[in-house]
Amino acid sequence: MQDKKGFEWGIGRRKTSIARVRIKAGTGKIEVNGRDYKEYFTTFRLQNLITGPLRHADVDGKYDVFVNLRGGGITGQAGAMMMGMGRVLIRLIPDKAETLRNEGYLTRDSRGVERKKPGRPGARKRFQFSKR
Repeated sequence: MQDKKGFEWGIGRRKTSIARVRIKAGTGKIEVNGRDYKEYFTTFRLQNLITGPLRHADVDGKYDVFVNLRGGGITGQAGAMMMGMGRVLIRLIPDKAETLRNEGYLTRDSRGVERKKPGRPGARKRFQFSKR
């Protein structure tokens, strides 16, 4: 369902990051928190990750994407953005849903930070063992 300005909305989550994604027909501009995505995600790996849903749906350069990201780190934010874009694209292009699902763009990655255990310095780490 589109809003008054012609945007299709979607939400993606990864770790503690939340991405609110708006997509509408345009020239292929991708904007993250008011900045160009190449300026926000400086590594090629993350840039490739977030443009993946557009490439696999064969709409690279045909839609403008605007994203608000909150929480987490840069990798979690890229994963959240990728999932949000996938969710929007299956509503815009329903026949590409199977392709996007097979590529993993619609699957929520439920992994999170493991909690710290009592009597230890971290979740798995242990204090140095001393025999004597």
